[in-house]
Amino acid sequence: MKLIDAIAQQSPTIAALRRDIHAHPELCFEEIRTADVVAAKLTEWGIPIHRGLGTTGVVGIVHGRDGGKSGRALGLRADMDALPMTEANTFAHASTQPGKMHACGHDGHTAMLLAAAQYLSSHRDFDGTVYLIFQPAEEGGGGAREMITDGLFERFPMQAVFGLHNWPGSKVGFFAASPGPVMASSNEFKITIRGKGGHAAMPHNALDPVPVACQLVQGFQSIISRNIKPIDAAVISVTMIHAGEANNVIPNSVELQGTVRTFSLAVLDQIEQRMQDMTAQLCAAFGMTADFEFHRNYPPTINTAPEAEFCRQVMADIVGADQVEVQEPTMGAEDFSFMLMQKPGCYAFISNGDGAHREMGHGGGPCMLHNASYDFNDALLPLGATYWVRLAQAWLAKVA
Repeated sequence: MKLIDAIAQQSPTIAALRRDIHAHPELCFEEIRTADVVAAKLTEWGIPIHRGLGTTGVVGIVHGRDGGKSGRALGLRADMDALPMTEANTFAHASTQPGKMHACGHDGHTAMLLAAAQYLSSHRDFDGTVYLIFQPAEEGGGGAREMITDGLFERFPMQAVFGLHNWPGSKVGFFAASPGPVMASSNEFKITIRGKGGHAAMPHNALDPVPVACQLVQGFQSIISRNIKPIDAAVISVTMIHAGEANNVIPNSVELQGTVRTFSLAVLDQIEQRMQDMTAQLCAAFGMTADFEFHRNYPPTINTAPEAEFCRQVMADIVGADQVEVQEPTMGAEDFSFMLMQKPGCYAFISNGDGAHREMGHGGGPCMLHNASYDFNDALLPLGATYWVRLAQAWLAKVA
C-alpha cells in the first residue's frame, strides 16, 4: 500500500477531527457547525472558500502551480450530513445530539477530503484546479441537486467530478469502481383507493377498497416479472398499508405507500406508467377511484466508463490491482447521481473493514450502513486521502 507519508503522519489529527464531527452530527441543510469546521480548516491551510451553495455547502479552491490558468479542473465531493436516528455506541466520540447520528460515514468522507485538501494546499505540483466540494443533505435532501441549482458548475467550471463512499464488509485496503449504474434511482409513491364504507356484515351496501388494495399489491409484482425485461433490475416495494379503524366497519379508503428502485430512467418511466394505469383500471373495474402520487427523489448513479477505468488505475497504483474490485450495484440511492447527470465522473467505494474497529456489544460483523452501532473506520483516512490526491494529480496530468 503506497500511502503518502505526509498524509499518514497527519492521521491522528485528522482522526480527531473526524471524531469531533461524529460527536456533533447535523441533519440535512442544518450542517452549520460542520460547515464552519470545514471552512475554518480550509482557510487555515490557505485555501480560498465559497459558502452557501445548497444552503450550507462549502467549496474549496486549490489552484496548482499555474494558478489555475490552464482551465483544467476536476471536483472532489464529500457529503457532510448525518441521519435522524439514535446512536447505540457509548465510546467517547458518540453523538452528543439525541436522535442524530453519523451512521453512514459522512464524517469520515469529510475528514478524508480535508486531509487531501491539507496536502494539496502545500504540494501544488500540478497544473489546473482542484475543487473541493463539501456537500450538505445527501440523506434525502438532495443537496447535490441544490448545489447545482445554485450554480456549482457555472461558478466552478470542471471537466469531471468524483465521489467516494465507505463500504463495510471487506478488509481495509480494498477499493471498488466500475462503469455504468452502481446505485439505483430512489422514488416513492402514495396511492389512495376511494370506495364507500359501510357495515362489515353488509358488504353489498358498500364498495370495499381493501380487496382492491390487496389485488393491486400483487399486481405490482407482475410489472417486475412480466413487463420489465428480465435483464433490467428493478424493485417495487409496498411498505405501508393503512385502512380502517374498527373490525366491523368497511373503510371508505385504503392508502398504499412504498418505493420504486431502478438502474435506468427508461425502466422507471415504464414502471411509473404501468403502476398508474393498473391503479386506475383496477379501481374502475370495481367502481372506485384512486389518487396516484409518484415522486422521483434521486436518479440512478451511473459512472462514465473512461472515468471509472481511470479511477481503477489510480487505485491499483496505490493498493495493487488485486485489491481493486468490481462494484456490485446496489438498490440503495445516492444524490451524487445529480452531479453525474451533469458531468463525467465516477462514484467509487472504499472498504470500511470487517467491523473489528468498532465498539462491540451490538452484534458482530461489519455493522452495515444506517445501523445504530456503526462507526467509520479511522484506518481509512490516510488511504482515502491518498486516493483523492493521486486521482487529482493523475487526472490533471492526463488531460494536459
